[in-house]
Amino acid sequence: MPRSGLEARRRLQQAALELYAERGYDSTTAADIADRAGVNQRTFFRHFPDKREVLFGGQDDLHQSLIASVIAEPDGTPPVDVLRNALLASTHVLEDNKEAGATRLRIIAETPALLERDLAKGAAMASALADALCGRGETRDAADLVGAVCWATFHHAAAQWIATPGRTLDSFVTDAFDLLSSSVNRSARSVL
Repeated sequence: MPRSGLEARRRLQQAALELYAERGYDSTTAADIADRAGVNQRTFFRHFPDKREVLFGGQDDLHQSLIASVIAEPDGTPPVDVLRNALLASTHVLEDNKEAGATRLRIIAETPALLERDLAKGAAMASALADALCGRGETRDAADLVGAVCWATFHHAAAQWIATPGRTLDSFVTDAFDLLSSSVNRSARSVL
């Protein structure tokens, strides 16, 4: 039986990933997850409101890391650079869990209800980034646009990282932001 709350949470997440991979998301219950983790259902619901959230629990750590990094950026840093730097500073949150991340993405891709939830969580993350930029003095319109584009860029980089062994997440994030920058610059030159 896990002794700490963090250990119980970790075991519940691992048990859920195993069961979803073995049986499928729809055929797994919260009771099954609790049983596999060696805890009771009450412990499961103390950590997660439902079986979907087991797959999205790590986003809280990423969110906290990102917002702290945005706040720490020097005044006057352009908003895209603020978010690029914050995303790079937060890659460690995902680097520590690459194998679980790959399993998680596969399970989400196979389950339409989870795809919808993943999109909602992504929109919430982009909105949180935009709010943090507004807190730095950006206009709401600019912050919303930059937050959405930067989160999509990060999401693209993370998907490539999961699918490609041997490279770090920060290298994919750097490449994705470089591609975004060069594409925007090419488009701007063609308009002029």
